[in-house]
Amino acid sequence: MSDQAVGFLGLGTMGAAMAANLARAGFPVTAWNRTPRPQPDLEGLGVTMAATPSAVARATDIIVICVSDTPDVDAVLFGPDGVAAGARPGQLVIDCSTISPSATRDFAARLATVGVDLVDAPVSGGSEGAQKATLTIFCGGEKAPVERARPILEAMGKTITHVGPSGSGQAVKAVNQVILAGAYLGVAEGIVLALKAGLDVEQVVGALGGGAAQSWVLANRSGRMLDNDYPLGFKVALHRKDLGIALDLAREMDAELPVATLTAGFEDDLISDGHAEDDMSALARVIRSRSGLPG
Repeated sequence: MSDQAVGFLGLGTMGAAMAANLARAGFPVTAWNRTPRPQPDLEGLGVTMAATPSAVARATDIIVICVSDTPDVDAVLFGPDGVAAGARPGQLVIDCSTISPSATRDFAARLATVGVDLVDAPVSGGSEGAQKATLTIFCGGEKAPVERARPILEAMGKTITHVGPSGSGQAVKAVNQVILAGAYLGVAEGIVLALKAGLDVEQVVGALGGGAAQSWVLANRSGRMLDNDYPLGFKVALHRKDLGIALDLAREMDAELPVATLTAGFEDDLISDGHAEDDMSALARVIRSRSGLPG
C-alpha cells in the first residue's frame, strides 16, 4: 500500500470509477461528493467518506478533483469548507475536471500563495476508460508536480502526457473535444447515408474498419447510431459544456471552428428536446431526423 494518502472530490460516473481504481492500486483514499449518498462499492474498497473538501484536504497529501465545470472547481477549491481552508504547504491538487484554461492558471496562482501545487489533468476515454483505468490524461503544470502526480494518474489512466505549463492540459482537452465533434458527426452522417442507401450497415462498418475511415467512434458508437439507442457513456450536456470552453478559447485565439460551432448548435437542440443525459453519439438523432429516419 502506498504511504501517500489521496483525497478524491467528485464521485459522479467518472469520479467514482477513478477513485475505485486508486483504492485498488493501494492508495488510502478519502473521498467527498457534493450530494451525500451511500457509496457501498467504494466503502468496500476501504474508501473513507468525508463531510467537506476541507476535511479531505486535512486528511490527505494529494487531492484529485473530478467535477463538472469551472464554477464547481472554484467552489471546491475556494468556497466555504473548500480545499484551501484545509490545505497546508506541500500539498498537491490534481484537477481531472474539464474547465477553462485561463481559470486553471488563476486557480494555480491562488493555490501557490498557500504553498499548494496544481496540476491540470483533464481526461479522455469516457466511462469505459474510467472503469478500466485506460484513460488518456493531458497534464499542465511545472515538471516536478507533474512527476509527483504521475503515480496517481497511472492508477487511473494508460497514456499520461505532460503537454506544457499550467492550463495546457485544459487547452489540449479542448482540442480533443473539437476533434471528437467532427468524428461523431462524420460517423453519424455515414451511418445515415448507409441506411438510406439500403446497405448492410454492420457489414459497412466492418469493411470501413480496415481502411482510412477507421476510428474509435466508428468502432464503438456506430452500433448505437444504427439502433437509435444511446446509453450513457459521455453526456451530450457535458460535451456541450466542453465545446463552450473550446469555442471561448478559439475566440481568444482568433480561430474559426465551423464544425464545432455546428455541433454545439445540434447539441443545444438535443438538450432542448430532453436528450441532455444521452451519450453524445445521440448527435445521430439530429442527422437521422433531418434525413427522414426515426430520431
